[in-house]
Amino acid sequence: MADIPDPADQPFRLGWEEWVALPGLGLPAMKAKVDTGAKTSALHAFDIEPFGPASRPKVRFAVHPIPGREDLSIPCSAEVIDRREVTSSNGDSEWRYVIAAEIAVGNRRWPIELTLTHRGGMAYRMLLGRQALGEDVVVSPGDSFCQPKLSYDVYHTAKVRNVAPSRVLRIAVLSREATNYSTARLVAEGEARGHVVEVIDTTRCYIALDALSPDVHYDGKRLPRYDAVIPRIGTSVTAYGTAVIRQFETIGTYCVNGSEGITASRDKLHAHQILARHRIGMPMTAFAASPKDTNNLISLVGGAPLIVKLLESTQGKGVVLAETKKAAESVISAFRGLKASFLVQRFVKEAAGEDIRCLVVGSKVVAAMKRTGAEGDFRSNLHQGGQAEAVKITPAEREVAVKAARAFRLNLAGVDLLRSAEGPKVLEVNSSPGLEGIEKASGKNIAGLLYDQIEKRVRPVPMPKGRRRK
Repeated sequence: MADIPDPADQPFRLGWEEWVALPGLGLPAMKAKVDTGAKTSALHAFDIEPFGPASRPKVRFAVHPIPGREDLSIPCSAEVIDRREVTSSNGDSEWRYVIAAEIAVGNRRWPIELTLTHRGGMAYRMLLGRQALGEDVVVSPGDSFCQPKLSYDVYHTAKVRNVAPSRVLRIAVLSREATNYSTARLVAEGEARGHVVEVIDTTRCYIALDALSPDVHYDGKRLPRYDAVIPRIGTSVTAYGTAVIRQFETIGTYCVNGSEGITASRDKLHAHQILARHRIGMPMTAFAASPKDTNNLISLVGGAPLIVKLLESTQGKGVVLAETKKAAESVISAFRGLKASFLVQRFVKEAAGEDIRCLVVGSKVVAAMKRTGAEGDFRSNLHQGGQAEAVKITPAEREVAVKAARAFRLNLAGVDLLRSAEGPKVLEVNSSPGLEGIEKASGKNIAGLLYDQIEKRVRPVPMPKGRRRK
């Protein structure tokens, strides 16, 4: 009886054209030309841009995987393993970045080297050279598609979002304090994931306004293209900081928190109007410009004791508890004498100097802590000496926190709640919440959860079904 040949001992056959995938780059289906006359393999790429430290350089680029479909662009990035001069078949030479990638053809996967070059005019987005072919690979020049065929249909399915979870990102943290705990954590966590994270001082940015090429410049140079921007805008530079964010939004960069949400959250009157518009519970609040309205203003919130807040107060500063009507009148008169904008708010006695900080990332509360004010202080802010501990929140509190963050269109928000006899009341929505207190109290990696959200948002988007091509 003749021996049955073992399939593993058979040569791996390729035609002169094959369907291939580069899973690590987020390219699940491409047609490649197999050319044994070419030594190196090449991938069509454009917007090729080196980045990262000189000791470990990276390159980012984009690929049109479907010939003739420039509306579909897949962003990619990889470590640079070399830069070499390549001479094409027509004698032209160019220096190209070389990256390593895993190729999948049929049921086989193996590592190869790829040079990056613009092949926009080529019928095939990839050239597979002889260096990438193993000893057991046999190329049949007269055959096409010896291995199973794939389809461009994959680019209009959700699968394309998940094929490159480890893509290296270039991220900017807008912050004036590089050594601040929150900024340092964002840098450390991003770099631990292999991303390149750069801290950009907001006040050193300047804006170039042009209908065709709006840019952001920094210290005399045009800033590179970022995958995402994480704003850490200080209260004192809100106006300029949000202008810089608007410029990034104009360019098309994904900003964790948008300019409109940050601006609204910093103006307490505007913020409470947004909460009211979305029917989100909050302590009774009143605002008036005329000094003749003082008594009515006090009565609107139920009388003393009450809270008087500057419209742009932060970290508990500019917030005063008036325990009697006379004290309230004195504080209001003093604020008006300084021509300061303020609002008056009902004091929730049953909260007993405690509030709940819910940290919302995306559309989910990822951590919560209870903050208790220092002895004799009604303010629970950690910057004012308050203490924090992890707390289990109720479904109602969770729902209100998420609803509040969504009302401001914030993907990262600290929502402060009071536990009142009428249910949870939103005190404030913070668009630049500190990470130190919540990470230490909850024991959770909040920076990591934020990066999970960023990585999910900046992956390729499936193309519309109506525009697909096989």
